[in-house]
Amino acid sequence: MPQNRSGGGLTATQQAAKFLGVSVLSGVVLAGIAMPAAGALGLAAKGTVQGFDEIPANMKRPPLSQRTQILDSEGGLIATVYSRDRKVVPLEAISPYMQKAIVAIEDSRFYEHGAVDLKGVLRAVNRNAQEGGVAQGASTLTQQYVKNVFVEEAGDDRDKFAQATQQTLGRKIQELKYAIQVEKELGKKTILENYLNITFFGQQAYGIEAASQRYFSKRAKDLTLGEAAMLAGLVQSPSRYDPVNDVQEATKRRNIVLERMATVGDISRAEAEQAKAEPIQLNVTRPKNGCITARDGAGFFCDYVREVFLSNPVFGKSREARAKVWNRGGLTIRTTLDPQAQKAAQDSIKQHVNQDDKVATAVTMVQPGTGKILAMGQSKPYGFDKNETQINYSVNKGMGGSNYGFPTGSTFKPFVAAAALEQGKPAWQVYPSPYKMPYPDSVQSCSGTPWRNVGGDTVENENESEVGPYDLRDAMAKSVNTYFVQMLGEIGMCPVVEMTDKLGVVMGDDKKLPEKPSALTLGSQGMSPLTMAGAYATFANRGTYCTPTAIESIRTTEGKNLRVPRSKCQRAMSERTADTINTLLRGVIDSGTGQEAGLESRDSAGKTGTTDSRRNAWFVGYTPNLSGAVWVGSPTQEVKMEYITIGGRYHDKVFGGRVPGPIWKDAVAGALEGHPAPDFARVPIGGPQRPQVPTRPGDNKPGGPGGGDGNEPFPGISFPTDLLSGGNGNGNGQGNGNGNGRPGGGGDR
Repeated sequence: MPQNRSGGGLTATQQAAKFLGVSVLSGVVLAGIAMPAAGALGLAAKGTVQGFDEIPANMKRPPLSQRTQILDSEGGLIATVYSRDRKVVPLEAISPYMQKAIVAIEDSRFYEHGAVDLKGVLRAVNRNAQEGGVAQGASTLTQQYVKNVFVEEAGDDRDKFAQATQQTLGRKIQELKYAIQVEKELGKKTILENYLNITFFGQQAYGIEAASQRYFSKRAKDLTLGEAAMLAGLVQSPSRYDPVNDVQEATKRRNIVLERMATVGDISRAEAEQAKAEPIQLNVTRPKNGCITARDGAGFFCDYVREVFLSNPVFGKSREARAKVWNRGGLTIRTTLDPQAQKAAQDSIKQHVNQDDKVATAVTMVQPGTGKILAMGQSKPYGFDKNETQINYSVNKGMGGSNYGFPTGSTFKPFVAAAALEQGKPAWQVYPSPYKMPYPDSVQSCSGTPWRNVGGDTVENENESEVGPYDLRDAMAKSVNTYFVQMLGEIGMCPVVEMTDKLGVVMGDDKKLPEKPSALTLGSQGMSPLTMAGAYATFANRGTYCTPTAIESIRTTEGKNLRVPRSKCQRAMSERTADTINTLLRGVIDSGTGQEAGLESRDSAGKTGTTDSRRNAWFVGYTPNLSGAVWVGSPTQEVKMEYITIGGRYHDKVFGGRVPGPIWKDAVAGALEGHPAPDFARVPIGGPQRPQVPTRPGDNKPGGPGGGDGNEPFPGISFPTDLLSGGNGNGNGQGNGNGNGRPGGGGDR
């Protein structure tokens, strides 16, 4: 008869277990460990009930690690991640066949004994004594459950796992004591439910629901008799009886389970024979774990979500504590990723850049006013094979990105303009802007110690025809380097530093920008597309910067909502300044270097950027309701994008407006299809005497006056590479100081 307890005291069986477990059985069989009887007498030193009672009985049962689902903003599945593939289900969601099969083969007297089965122990003692070794164990289902709890608690810690699985007397005595506690606190049905949810069934499947899905692609509640018997047989040795690798061994083991079920009366003999006659028919669902399985190229965004979780103190005081929560899983994480925007980004990437090209591209989109990351993709997929990578080109190093980011070229110039406007400079400010000039002798810094041009470094424009005077509108549209260096020389570096701080602009290694003219005018320092998209979103949001955010909500399996980090918004510039920048950058698309990026059906603005030797090309642009950054280049910075084929198209020279621009255009157009098309607030830009810049013969750089296809600054005329690129700066802020270029290899387009 079952010995049910209501929590009063120990049953006679348990009292006997307390004594026999440490005295008579201490060297023979205890809680499932069977040893030759010859060792019994030597292990009874602690063989008293008092010694047994000294063992702590407070077993902490950790939450079971489960799958975490990462969803997009509409609830669609991006990826499933887990340290252990498990989905906890109640007993009523498990086939009765499965419940009977596991009890029959693992502990047929489960409902009749307490924490320890004395009959089973004595039977094992007798058998092992006859065999002279370990021929039969005596663990109850409860004891096995306790052992699995220790294994679960150990997680990926090898030392703790070894302790949890060691076959020692002390460990087995402890398991017995805990088993008695579990039997007292839980009922038989709860123990069975917990056991079926914690047990490992092979093929990376933990728990019966994951196992049922893995082997048969069905829910545990729908398992047939034969299927349940096969899964129950796996528990003893998941690798030996794995039906995927050895169906014959699995069939033999299944039939043993069926025979046992018939013997104990769970099924009839006829049912057993019929099930034995049926071949095992698998319908295997392969494991789909991790960001590598993400759809629409969202693997890098998925990995970014993980990095956000592990790095943000809102999820735990230390990275180790946060990692435990992540590995335990069971979370439903709804993110900001917009499926339409993500698909549009990936479609555009595939159209313009091939996976096996010498260069790569990364595209990131952010929503102005909220900081929500709507899309994040790149041409080198998330993976471990050739032309794949685990480096996320869209983000900073600390979040899984490249070591230093990528030099941004002239996409940095709007930050200088915004700082100058905030300092009171008019939008029609005019500077001489010669083709070539030395950097100012001295430029004021935030520290009070001015930067000095001790090396006599110079800066030049892309084409010799670019000779001022220019006002800000023309200088921005043409991306005139000397204009912005003169502007910086007049306002000083500190206003630009303060502006970039407000815009969240840092280098790819998360460090602040150095205070030197090349870094603060020509984009010589490496940055990430996410940083640039977030900063430009401030212009679209009329001067208010919002930190990028990726997570909308997190819910646990218990239905509890975890606190998540929110975007922080603060004013970075006046609305007037932002509206002026928007007007200026509309000109870049309307008649400047970014014409190939222009959207036909909605207001848009943006800026091109091309760095020295054309190792990097950028287009960063926005509409009132979306901001996006596109980078194209070599992740190793070793490829000069001259005379190169990208996406099946040949280019003599790559410009920010020529390759990144069309990528941006197609991605943004697709992302916003069907969405409202608001307009920017326009600001008239005039002035007392706005200079008329003559169109010079051959002045046909991409988007400039004079037409041309944009592949050559001057059709039919070639120039030395160093003349066009502005010297041998290496892109890391270290110029050659030879007077032929600008320090740091800044951008001219």
